[in-house]
Parts: sequence; structure tokens; C-alpha cells
Amino acid sequence: MKRKYLNVIKPAARAGFATMLAAACVAATPASAEYPERALRYIVPQAPGSASDTSARIVAHELTRILGQQVVVDNRPGGGLTIGIDMVVRAAPDGYTIGYGNIGGLAINRSILPKVPYDALKDVQPIAQTNSGSMMLAVSNSLPVKSVRELIAYAKANPGKLLNGSSGNGTPGHLSGELFKQMAKVSIAHVPYKGGAQAMTDMMAGQVHLIFESMSSSSPHHRAKRLRGIAVTGTKRSPAFPDLPTIAESGVPGYEVTVWAGLITPVGVPKFVIAKLNDAVNKAMVAPGLVEKYAANGVETVGGTPEAYGELIRREVAKYALIAKTLKTQVD
Repeated sequence: MKRKYLNVIKPAARAGFATMLAAACVAATPASAEYPERALRYIVPQAPGSASDTSARIVAHELTRILGQQVVVDNRPGGGLTIGIDMVVRAAPDGYTIGYGNIGGLAINRSILPKVPYDALKDVQPIAQTNSGSMMLAVSNSLPVKSVRELIAYAKANPGKLLNGSSGNGTPGHLSGELFKQMAKVSIAHVPYKGGAQAMTDMMAGQVHLIFESMSSSSPHHRAKRLRGIAVTGTKRSPAFPDLPTIAESGVPGYEVTVWAGLITPVGVPKFVIAKLNDAVNKAMVAPGLVEKYAANGVETVGGTPEAYGELIRREVAKYALIAKTLKTQVD
């Protein structure tokens, strides 16, 4: 009797359990139409006021409008950009933590820092590239030079006396300066700061003599004549500053540094979330307000697929591994 009773209720129990399990799975998997349901945290691995911070806030404003949820910038500077990016890759893969992934944090650091807590090729999920452009080589108004050739001549006449400020060890500005010193055969001391804003402040005060800094960060000061831009680092002149020659055409043939950035998130984020974020970024990249702000500072919008951004990261990792080896550059 007992066995007969069990045989009667077992199929019902199994059916009930299966129903509850299916319901639990549905509840645990958010529908794509519902994402995002709350604010997104946007980690920027540099200080407030830096070029990365400025760029990120412009994008965050447009993403907030497009996604219908607040995208909150969270500045986490330090460690040559590694602290902030490490926080991104270790965050829950639920689509509510995104990060600012740029050339320094994703491509340069692995070759010049003795230890990086993440692998940019394995631990990072690309969303989309946001921007690309040159850096500006600028000098203090107190320095009696107005061109790259004059800067090189002054540096050779005063070996080791010029100070090159940067937004930190391992940043594109740092590597740009190291590459310039090697190719121009000059001795210039590197002075790293904890962010571009302080470096620019000291630059304008004459405490450092030159800087390689992003166009968005340096261009307002160049326009206001608080410092003197003398060249750009890319392969072509900036449409925003056509009067500034490239370093390559100014006496250092072959010199080229192009900077880029994009949005990243942890590996494991659901594909539909990546697709929605990618779509939002591509819409932001053609928003008139964003395009105008970027163009005014000599920055080009990009966009594209997660796969294209991932391929860019892979190419740049290989490129800067070779450059770092050639320069024998490593940061303690």
C-alpha cells in the first residue's frame, strides 16, 4: 500500500519540481527588453579632470539618454591605470559595470609594468571603440622654443635639464615621451603625475617643460595660450588644429603614436546585454552633441562591433610589446 501510494505521487512531484525549476530559471534570466533596470557604474581608471575622465563623461551623458538609466562615472586612478580596469574585470558580469578601456590600460601596461593583475586579451569583454586621435606635444610658455626642431636643439644643448610631465607611468603620454627621446636622441627627464590635470597645472606654471597629452585635455589651454602646442603625434594633422604639424614631419621621421579608447565590461556578460550596450555606444557616437564636443578637441568618434574593438586591442598589444622591447622601457 505504501509503495503504491508513492508510485502515484512521484510523477506529480516530478512535474511540480520541473515547473518550479523552469520558473526559477526564467526569473533568474533577465529579459533583454528589461535591461537596464537600474543605474550603470562606469569605471574610469584616471582622475577627475583628466582627458579620460572628460571623454568618459561625454559618453556617459549620451548613454544615459539612450539607455534611459543613469550612467554614473566612478573615477579609480592609480597603478598606471591598472586599479580601475582590474575593478572592471572583477565586477559581477551582469552588465551594470562598464569601464573606460584605453590604449594605456589595455595595450601598453602589459609590456612595461612588471605585474598587471589582469590579462587584457582574456579578462576583458570589449563593447565598442569610442574614439581615436593624436596627442599634442606642448611646451611651457617659459621655454624659448616654438617647434619640434627647436625643442630638440634646446634639449641637446641642455641634456637632462628638461622635464617631461605625464599623467602617470605607463600612460600613452609617458610612452610617447620615451619614444620621442629615443628617436630624437635627446636626454629629457620623465616626471609622472597621478593624473593629467595636475600635470597640466604644473606645466602651465612652468614646473615641467613639456608634455605629451591628449588633444581633449591640452587643446583648451593651447587655444587660451596657457601653453604652446608645437606638434601632434599621429600620422596626419588634426582637423581641429591644421596649423600644428606632425612630429614626423617636424624632424623625427617615422614617429607615430595614435591613442584610442572604448567601453569594456567583464567576461561573462550575457550576449544580449553586450548587443544592447554596443548599440547604445554606436548611437552615442553619431549624436550631434557628442560629435561636436569631440571634434572641437581634435578627437574622432569611431564606434563599431565588439569584435572590431577586440581585434584593435590584440594588434596594439603586439605593437607595444615590440616598442617596449626596443625602448627597453619598464616601470618599477
